[in-house]
Amino acid sequence: MQMRAMQRFLLTTVALVSGMLPVTASTRDYLKQPVGWFRSSEGKQRLGNLLTYQDPSGCWPKNMDTTVEPYQGDRRKLKGTFDNSATVNELRLLGRAYNVTKQDPYREAFNKGIQCILDAQYSNGGWPQNPKASEYHQHITFNDGTMIGLMNLLREVFEDEQYRFVDAKMRQHANHAFQRGVECILACQIRVKGTRTAWCAQHDRETLEPRRARSYEHPSISGHESAGITLLLMSIQEPSTSVRESVRAAVVWYEQSRLDGIRLERKNGDKRIVQLPDSPPLWARFYEIGTNRPIFSGRDGVIQYDIAAIESERRNGYSWYVNTGARVLENWERWMWK
Repeated sequence: MQMRAMQRFLLTTVALVSGMLPVTASTRDYLKQPVGWFRSSEGKQRLGNLLTYQDPSGCWPKNMDTTVEPYQGDRRKLKGTFDNSATVNELRLLGRAYNVTKQDPYREAFNKGIQCILDAQYSNGGWPQNPKASEYHQHITFNDGTMIGLMNLLREVFEDEQYRFVDAKMRQHANHAFQRGVECILACQIRVKGTRTAWCAQHDRETLEPRRARSYEHPSISGHESAGITLLLMSIQEPSTSVRESVRAAVVWYEQSRLDGIRLERKNGDKRIVQLPDSPPLWARFYEIGTNRPIFSGRDGVIQYDIAAIESERRNGYSWYVNTGARVLENWERWMWK
């Protein structure tokens, strides 16, 4: 597989693995519309609606379809975020809209959004969950693919022809921000007894240590978020020695942490683990740092080592097991720098 083709393949996989898809996929789906749609009355209306949801900092709120109707409230009260792919796909859609129509409001909103992302980056290269973060949202946020989604968009702004309308200085800034993000990723990789493993869902914005988020999300090694991080590192065209070593270490951790011979299933609406020798491998969402044992927790914040030990609401309302490690191992087989 040629280098560019491999990069495109990995970028698609990163998007699937790292949780970069919005809860409502409408914004993303409009990216597939033909050129004529962007000039149609429907396209203009949808895009106009989207513009009304951009908050004063330049971002969009999460978990809503920002194209369906215009925002009627006080825009100063909008809470823009990078979480759950908010902002990222709105900006991709506006970039395409400007390329088709050359309408300045689309370009201006796009530039404002990119500047917001650039301004929100910490000096160490990480990003919080949103530009005005407080409490655990201030942590460097890999959770649900937040930081990886921002980095992929910034790389597109620098590399892709469709973003040539962006000022050269801003495009260079986007490239620099991506590179700093890679440095942050390498610095955050968790070491256990001197050996690199993978990453936590969030890291301290100053010390880079693994940090807790919600009561049931403990400092740990994440079997889910680490997949998107590893795949992004694999997608770098000419990786440094440090990047290659980081990827190799993460792959070793995924190999050692796979859970074979089990399957997660529901019975009467309740999740449970059953033994099934021929099942594809699973990974826990969280592993205890030091022991590498899968951990689970209810809203009481008490760590358990069996999913059955936590209350039904959290057991069934959260993704405690994932299969995203399989994509890491599959792509490792293709990775040219191994």
